[in-house]
Amino acid sequence: MPAGWRFIAQRALPEEILDWEVPFALSSNPKRDLSGPGAMAGTIQPEYARMLGADGKPILQEWDTKLYLEIDGVIRWGGVVTKTSYDGPQASIQCEGFSCYPQGIPYEDYMVSGALITPKDPYAGKDKNHDGWVDGKKGKQRVPDPPKPYGGPRVDVYDAFRKVWSHVQSKPYGNIGLKIDSHKLGELLGTSDGQNPWELAWWDNPDCGQTLDTLTSTTPFDWIETHAWSGSGNTIEHRLRLGTPRLGRKRDDLRFADGENLIAIAKPEGMGDDYANEVVVLGKGEGRKMARAQVHRYDGRLRRVATVTDKTLSSSSSLNTRGQQESAGRTKALQIPAIQVIDHPNARLGSWQLGDDIRVQVHVPWVGDVDVWHRIVSDEISADGTVVLTLKRSDAFHY
Repeated sequence: MPAGWRFIAQRALPEEILDWEVPFALSSNPKRDLSGPGAMAGTIQPEYARMLGADGKPILQEWDTKLYLEIDGVIRWGGVVTKTSYDGPQASIQCEGFSCYPQGIPYEDYMVSGALITPKDPYAGKDKNHDGWVDGKKGKQRVPDPPKPYGGPRVDVYDAFRKVWSHVQSKPYGNIGLKIDSHKLGELLGTSDGQNPWELAWWDNPDCGQTLDTLTSTTPFDWIETHAWSGSGNTIEHRLRLGTPRLGRKRDDLRFADGENLIAIAKPEGMGDDYANEVVVLGKGEGRKMARAQVHRYDGRLRRVATVTDKTLSSSSSLNTRGQQESAGRTKALQIPAIQVIDHPNARLGSWQLGDDIRVQVHVPWVGDVDVWHRIVSDEISADGTVVLTLKRSDAFHY
């Protein structure tokens, strides 16, 4: 293990340190994802796998152990052990970030935004003979029109996001310890006229994790999971940072170039069969009443159409947003999927953040020099001091 590295094991509930020096050998590098939990995998010797903590339970146990990578006193990765397997002389351990936890957990409450509210008619039943006059007041008082329906209170996207997380963590043995940023996004779910309410109802058996993913992708917005020492004690603070709506910034101060700080690039790729300059989005409803949107980005090439179906979408704004996202991802030109970088004055390791836009300058055989802005969507730190950055073209994102 490199100098300054150590793996720390902590019991999930309560958060008590079990081991400051877990003999964990990486089989895949710790990976952080933008708007995702990330992952880490490794192996340990069977003798250690059988070791018990002070509480009498195995130190490494599925959904019972939190595992962290600390480098030079800074926590670079944190997650929970989700799977263990034993094969021959080694035990394999798989970990995922805390934000994987809501996946598979049902939402057992009710939340609605922009519901259609029909006020009670104070004159209902007061015209029994249907002559248009209030009973007993014929010729004096006509029955007024009933009150018009209207759209009810609407919920900010981030409030809904936090409420789902609160539902997950408020259950017995459900508090994984994540604190969610408290600011609002400024975008409300549902519509103001009540015609397309956003609803999360327990009788539909919604999955909390899928609901959070859908809110993230259809709004859209960014979030990042972080872990850090709190104060001078042994407390680790876990936070889910929310964007406004995006995270990261354009990094004119960093440089990533062939022959300088790039030691490898993934094979550049075009779109091929995935290319489309028109997208049809099919949403909520059936038949002629189905919600539908059509988005196009004609660029002089032959018309190619991609169809996306998402029954969770009903408003025109969410349908168009989904179409723009799909279109952006299908009309882009050449992109560099990933780069491997070293510590260099151009960009010191750790000087970037997930979500940052970086300029990538490389030479690609058959294409020539490529100079394109990409966005960092994940990073993986390796024991040899290099980092792999997974990228997507910056122009593929729309908020």
